[in-house]
Amino acid sequence: MRAILGTVALSLIVAGTADAQDWILMNGDEIAEVLTDRSVTYDNGATQRFFASGRTLYTHGEPSWGSWEVRGNEYCSLWPPSPTWDCYVVQSANPDEIVFLDDFGNRFEGRIVVE
Repeated sequence: MRAILGTVALSLIVAGTADAQDWILMNGDEIAEVLTDRSVTYDNGATQRFFASGRTLYTHGEPSWGSWEVRGNEYCSLWPPSPTWDCYVVQSANPDEIVFLDDFGNRFEGRIVVE
């Protein structure tokens, strides 16, 4: 099973490489600067607000409150009732496009909302 998941993850990475030519890896300072007190609209229609206080509000139908922070060069979030923080590498393609990548090869693409 692990070999299958590894193969699937590798396939996603390779498949995403051609699409990600213009994506630039962001460091921790850049992630904090881009997200703090801003909102992201995701491809699925959801929005997420990243408050300077470390709180975050994800809205897709029902609102969901969580916490966020930058750890090293990753965006990390905590969504109760889970006690576990999940961290993501963040990339940007231009001033308003952003993608969050998890350890399993999942991509969460969105746009920074201009306010």
